[in-house]
This record gives sequence, structure tokens and C-alpha cells, in this order.
Amino acid sequence: MPADLVLLSARLLDPGTGRLLPHTALAAEDGVITFLGDDREARALAGPGSTVVDLRGAVVTAGFTDGHLHPVSGAERTMGVDLTACRDLHAVRTALAEAAQALRPGAWLRGWGLDPNAFGGEPVGAAALGPVLDGVPALIDLFDAHSLLASARALELAGVDGPREFAQGSEIVCDADGRPTGLLLEDAACELVEAVAPRPTEAEIRARTAEVLAAMAAAGLTGGHAMDANGESLSVYAALEAEGALPLRLRVAPWCRPEADDDAVAELVRPQGTGGALWRVAGVKLFMDGTVDNGTAWLEVPDCHGESAHAHWPDPQRYTQVIAALHRAGVPTATHAIGDAAVRHVLDSVEKAQAESPAPVRHRVEHIETVPDDTVRRFARLGVAASMQPTHCCEYTRADHTDNWSRRLGEERAARAFRCGDLWAAGARVVLGSDWPIAPYPPLQVMAGARHRRPADLSLPPHGPEQALTALQALRGVTVNAAWAAGEEHLAGRLAVGHRADLTVLAENPLEVPDTEVADVPVVLTVLAGRPTHRAAGL
Repeated sequence: MPADLVLLSARLLDPGTGRLLPHTALAAEDGVITFLGDDREARALAGPGSTVVDLRGAVVTAGFTDGHLHPVSGAERTMGVDLTACRDLHAVRTALAEAAQALRPGAWLRGWGLDPNAFGGEPVGAAALGPVLDGVPALIDLFDAHSLLASARALELAGVDGPREFAQGSEIVCDADGRPTGLLLEDAACELVEAVAPRPTEAEIRARTAEVLAAMAAAGLTGGHAMDANGESLSVYAALEAEGALPLRLRVAPWCRPEADDDAVAELVRPQGTGGALWRVAGVKLFMDGTVDNGTAWLEVPDCHGESAHAHWPDPQRYTQVIAALHRAGVPTATHAIGDAAVRHVLDSVEKAQAESPAPVRHRVEHIETVPDDTVRRFARLGVAASMQPTHCCEYTRADHTDNWSRRLGEERAARAFRCGDLWAAGARVVLGSDWPIAPYPPLQVMAGARHRRPADLSLPPHGPEQALTALQALRGVTVNAAWAAGEEHLAGRLAVGHRADLTVLAENPLEVPDTEVADVPVVLTVLAGRPTHRAAGL
């Protein structure tokens, strides 16, 4: 049978070794690479229905996978006012005022990407925004997606007028008189107001998700590890695939909340392995803590405000039990753990589960923002993947430690920020991702951040340059290691006959481009299962 896809005049880059293969052509059939060789032989494999592309020397490598992103929930959250470029309160107020003026009477204002560093020395709360939101029901996502800022009118509509107790680590932040400041920390508190805010229709969410995924494909992504299955996200993936509009291969991990009993955990096991040709449920996502910026991380010593002293799970031992149950069932887990105490407890729980059951299950820890040496060394021994987002360090922390994250942690812990290099050197499998919509999703920007540890605009010195990854390590972080973390190293992450024809094609070899320029390398072609999902003009 003729090949479905034939790529000619290419440079084939193996992300496993970092070497160019001694071939100039690639062919794929039924979504799998079937041929690596020269152009003459490859042309002979083409038929009338084949897609044949002359790459004119462009570089083909294994498709890039984002190790941590939120496609559907992120698509919904980013429908509001984009505040990611606002560096101070004046900019925030201006952006919100313009959006408020365009609202219909009684309509809600939504915003996203608000960096707490924009507040300077002022407390993060609705009062800092001045009269901009007077009488306007508004909900604004802070950049970490673990907190919301609600206007007075939004709190009133939700009936939130004071502090409450929650079964998980959440808080309605109140002033000394017990009045809510508008800052809501973690899911249980945020959901009180989100429940009364209008939501977009399923059709609107599906259309927005399709738009986001298409842009991700244009940025070179062929896959992603989706760290939620909230709401109707699974039906969105199914609908998009049915329409031929799913341009990424997605591995979806539903959430397990601290209040989950044994029956709820069993319900998370039941759908494992289900899905479609391009998406499937694989794994469970858990949260061990919140964020440093909000004071909801779990640190071994509280932060400089006396916060970040508790786990997200009221009973951390219950988390350990859940990990053991999922491990016995053969279900891989991905746990959000930012603080040193949180990461240590996750590794303790995995080690205990492994001791009780020798099942070869690949677990992972997400984020790992500050940890001591002894914790770094445990990842390789336990076979736990270190899933990290270097652009969090690049965009939201500073080398001089004047940012909110660093000030809260203090010098010692801020100096051991995002230890990608140390984890790699210790033998851990480091997987790179964006955590979109928390940080931008272009994989070349993620790889660049891992390499130079600076903001995308290069406006600041590198934060912890000793933790930078090499060009090859960064490439492996979005290819080989992402495949390993998914248990798919025999199917993906390399250029080899029999592997998936998920391919990213770049104008230049990313291993030869300077760290500060790699984010700007053009993506000329993206291929998923042998089908182009993005093709640059003129190719």
C-alpha cells in the first residue's frame, strides 16, 4: 500500500542521541513510521493519495509533548480579560476598567493571569483595585489558578460574607473584622462564587478548546498530558475527535480530591484506559499542597509570613492510603507538590506503596519548586518522574529574590528553586511542560526557559543558572522523557520505524541554536499520526 505521508529533503534529528540520522526521508502509514531512508526510495512509496512534502532541509524530530497542561479548563478560563502582561496595579486597573465599560448591565467580568507581584507591597485583595469593580460582579483568576479575586458584588451574589471551614485546605481570606477581602484560596473556596457565575455553553467551550488546540499544534505540540478531566472535558475531546478536529494526542488524568472515599477512588480506577484513538484516560491527578505565592504550599518550615504550613489533605495519611490503592490497581499518579514537605510526603507514600506491592507503576510529582538535596536523590531510586515547568521560574521569580515567591520562602529555599539540573544529574526523569494556562504553552519557549532560566523577553538575569538544562536535555524533556513517563517509550519519543508518526518539524536544529534564540525557531510542520495538523505558508 502507498504511504500516507512522505517527507523529503529532511534532516532527521533523533532526540535520544541528539544526532542527525543518516537519512533524508521518512514515510508513514496508518499513523506509524514505516520507512527511514533516502529521497529516491521514499518517492517510490508515494501514491495518488499520499501527502508528499519537500522540507528543503528542515529538521524533523519526534513530536513535542507538553508534560502538564489543562486544555479544556484552560480554554474556559482564558475567555476573560488577559492580565498576564500587567506588571503593576495601574495596568491591572486600566485593563479591567476598559473591560467593565464594555459589559452589559448585570453581566459578569472575568479576568485571568493576574500576577500577585503586580500588587507590589499591597495586600492581594479587591480593595487594591480601587473603584474599578464597584457594583460589578467580577471573578479574576490569579496566575496560579489556585486562587480567585472576587469583587464585592460577586461575593454578595454568592452569599459569602465571612470565613468558613472547609474539608480541604481552602480559605476565604478575611480582614481583622472578619470581612472577606475578595481573595479566595484553593478550590473549595473558589467554587462558592464560581457556582453562581455564568458559564459559557458547551458549544462555546468546545469551539474555544478547538481554537486553543489548533494554536498548540501550530506551536509544534503533538501531544499533552492533560491534568484534569473536569466538567465535560472528556466529551469535548470525543466530539473534537469525531469532527477530525483534535490535533493533539492527549493523556488525561482525572482529579482525586481529599474527600474521596474508597468508592470514589474505585470510580477513578474504572475509566482507566478508555477514550478514543487520540485521547485516553490514563492516571489520576492529586494535590498535596497549593502554591507558595498564596501561602498554601506545604513547607517543612512555614514561610516568612508564617503560612504554607499544612497539606491540602487534612489527613495526609489518607493520601498515602489512596496512593497505595491506586498503585495496587496499576494506576499511575501525578501529584501536585510544590513545597519541600509536600514532595517528601509524596515520595514517602510512593515508597510505601512500592514496598507493599511490586507492581511496575510509574508515578510522578508535578512542579517540585523547592526541595533539599536528600529529596532530589530519591526520585531516581524510586523511579518517580519529575514533571517540571521551567517557565514558572522564568516568568514569576527573579534572580535577586525580590519577587513574591522568593520573599515568602526566604533566601535558603529561594536559592534552591526549580532544581531541574540537579534532578537530571541525580538520574531523575525530568519531564517538561507549561501548566498552561498558568504559563505560555509554546514548547520551544518551555525548552528555552529550561536552558537559559530567564523571562521570555530576556529582561532579567537568569534565576539559578546552575540549574539550566543542556539543549539536548531540554529536547529530551518534551520527547523521550515524556514518552517514558506515559509508559510509551516503545511507541513514541524517538524517530524509529514502528514508532508513532507524531512529528515536529523546525526550520533549524534546536540543538545548534543559542539558548536565547531557540524560542523563535519557526515551526514549519506538525504531524499527528501521519496527518499534518499545521503547515507553514509556502511549504
